[in-house]
Amino acid sequence: MLRQSRLVFSTQRVILAWRGSMSGRTVLASSRRLTNLPELRAVVSTSVKDSPFIRCLKKEPTDYTPVWLMRQAGRYQSEYREIRKKVGFLELCKTPSLAAEVTVMAVNQLNVDAGIIFADILLPLENLGLGLRFAEGDGPVLDNPIKTVADVNALPDFEPREELSYVLEAIKTVCAEFDGRTPLIGFAGAPFTLASYAIEGGGSKNYVHTKTLMYKEPQVWDTLMRKLSDITSRYLLAQVDAGASAVQIFDSWVGALSPFDYERFVLPYMKDLVGTLKGHAPVIYFGTMTNGLLSLMSQTDADVLGVDWRINLDSGWELIGKDKAIQGNLDPLVLFADKDEIERQVKEVLAKAAGRPGHVFNLGHGILPKTPVENVQYLVELVHELTKK
Repeated sequence: MLRQSRLVFSTQRVILAWRGSMSGRTVLASSRRLTNLPELRAVVSTSVKDSPFIRCLKKEPTDYTPVWLMRQAGRYQSEYREIRKKVGFLELCKTPSLAAEVTVMAVNQLNVDAGIIFADILLPLENLGLGLRFAEGDGPVLDNPIKTVADVNALPDFEPREELSYVLEAIKTVCAEFDGRTPLIGFAGAPFTLASYAIEGGGSKNYVHTKTLMYKEPQVWDTLMRKLSDITSRYLLAQVDAGASAVQIFDSWVGALSPFDYERFVLPYMKDLVGTLKGHAPVIYFGTMTNGLLSLMSQTDADVLGVDWRINLDSGWELIGKDKAIQGNLDPLVLFADKDEIERQVKEVLAKAAGRPGHVFNLGHGILPKTPVENVQYLVELVHELTKK
């Protein structure tokens, strides 16, 4: 039986009406209303700081292994799909009440130990004039990708606290609703991953344009990475000021690099970025297909390294160093299996962690569409029950 959720909604299910920020039309959607709180002020409560999740990030003992899941708010949920029938993805991100709504809904539904604000890593690229949109079935598209040295030099500066204020308002709303019961994670894309999207104009199989610029124009690459690092730093610090208890930096595509290239073209900027965040909030650094990079990624001085399922958790921990916490690393596709197999796989991950302080249970990547909700709930319950002391 699932333990009673630590989070409750402030009101009953209602029908909300809001003005679409992008289209200007009135949209109706079925949702739960969050408390209307004027003049929200961020305060990270003592109870949040002493929560199992935050204690785990600091490698302090906890009563059980905390768990949260990447994309814990998403298309696998029928409630989320109902909202998306009424509003596009970007409009959802840019409407603080709705972004807060789906963030809180996921925590309430799954009983996870932390929320993560609903947003997207590519939002800052829109403010750089790259023309961000999300094409149905094709994912993110940047209509004005970086193609020349002049394009890099022409990138505008902007203030995340102003241009991305809708994310900050969503964070404040969620933190007020959590009321010190549950930590909230802020996040951003890492400079390399943002640069890859900005140059390729979307996803890529081989990152030919990104690597060509990196190899042939190292000074231009330096300019681009410094700009993206600075924007990301200011954006994440603003999220912490708004109430985020920890931040995660997503380096989704960094696994495309060799260790030699990572050390030359990424590590210096990641060190600088993490350095600006230290002392403000715990930092989680996550990438996929990074087995050959983990020892170098550890040099960023992030508090926690996230690993995917392509490496055993204990082997990954050896590479990053036992002085750091680790996050991971169940294959998301295990959640399509039956409960016996889910239990078998969860026990294997936990066995590799061996009960050491500093293991945050997560998937090796985000929850996939069509994942059965009941299996996700079972996973969270199982991790809690198997590790309680």
